[in-house]
Amino acid sequence: MTEPRVIVAVVGTDTDVGKTFVSAAVVRALRARGIEVAARKPVQSFASGDTATDADVLAAASGESPDTVCPLHRWIPLAMAPPIAAEQLGNPAFTIGDLVSELAVAERGITIVESVGGVRSPVAADGDSLALVDEIHPALIVLVADAGLGTINAVLLSLAALGPRPVVVFLNRFDPADTVHVSNRAWLRAREDLATVTDVDDLAATLSALLH
Repeated sequence: MTEPRVIVAVVGTDTDVGKTFVSAAVVRALRARGIEVAARKPVQSFASGDTATDADVLAAASGESPDTVCPLHRWIPLAMAPPIAAEQLGNPAFTIGDLVSELAVAERGITIVESVGGVRSPVAADGDSLALVDEIHPALIVLVADAGLGTINAVLLSLAALGPRPVVVFLNRFDPADTVHVSNRAWLRAREDLATVTDVDDLAATLSALLH
């Protein structure tokens, strides 16, 4: 029987919440389970001279080349939202459709597609992470949030934007000895009835179940 093909989108409540760290970690965890997994970053912007871009980190986890993870012409060496960075550098504008048409989804297994910034952060000239999600039709969205103070507000605002789409919340940098972290997880699980995980292996189990 041919293994099914599943797309999982990774988005964040904000920039710097650790989307790439979580994406790379779950890719490694899935591969350790014997699951075929690919990582994709449709576009990336970064500080000029950065030698460890998101594509590099994801490629190291998936065993692919960085230019397979993100096409080289979508590497933008300016640390701003990609369409704004492209405009500032005088690069041609690109659309959500352009990014989707270039997205090399794996023929089988799981393809992790990591977006940029927060849910409403611009990804292309005509759309944000939410628009990208709508076009790639993921089986599940992983919403990465920081575990600390303020995360309940950030998670709920992001979920309101995402609407009735299948979402699992991943609280990154979770410390079981931190009362704030533990209380935030309990609130989201009990009061908001959200699928909320804090461990990469648990997230990998959730994603691997999509194949069955």
